[in-house]
Amino acid sequence: MRFRGDIAGVGSTSGVRIVIGRWPSSPFGDVADVMVETAAGHRVLLAPDPALADFVAATYHFDEIRIEPVSVGPLGDHGRQVTSPSLRLRITVGGPTLLGRLIAVVPRRWAESPTWCALTDPIARVALRGVRTRGTAGGGRREWYGATRVRGITAMSGSFDGADLGRLAPVDPPCRFGFSSTPARPSVTEVCTTIELPGDG
Repeated sequence: MRFRGDIAGVGSTSGVRIVIGRWPSSPFGDVADVMVETAAGHRVLLAPDPALADFVAATYHFDEIRIEPVSVGPLGDHGRQVTSPSLRLRITVGGPTLLGRLIAVVPRRWAESPTWCALTDPIARVALRGVRTRGTAGGGRREWYGATRVRGITAMSGSFDGADLGRLAPVDPPCRFGFSSTPARPSVTEVCTTIELPGDG
């Protein structure tokens, strides 16, 4: 199963860390989901329908699952806004990071392949604390992240459950949703996520 889109990861001065998955191409259609970890370590999944929520929850770990509309849309020329009943978030996206410039030289077909993800995983573990490009997910699933572009996030504002998030901060400590977190530097990563279900190999 392949999900093509991007993952945005931000930290905040309130201690809340947020990971937004926007998937224009996925087995569930054009969808978005949000993973939130509070300063106290409470992990929440926001998903627009039960089928997507069940799939994500079988792959990652959460303390709470909320079924609610999730909208991810543009905000001016360099921004993005995420809206749900629980979350209001605005982010400003900058140019490519150093990692993004390095990734850009790899042909997309290679970068998205599980073989390439397996080769880059040892490097990612050392260079990006908490980040993996392959691993074993929940329910015996195997997963590969093939990144094709990385841009920095330069600002954010918003609220979760009505509480102000504060200013942009590193994603630190790493999120504890599964085998991989987002980079500590707030960023948007264009990615092809490949998931192999038990019995598919």
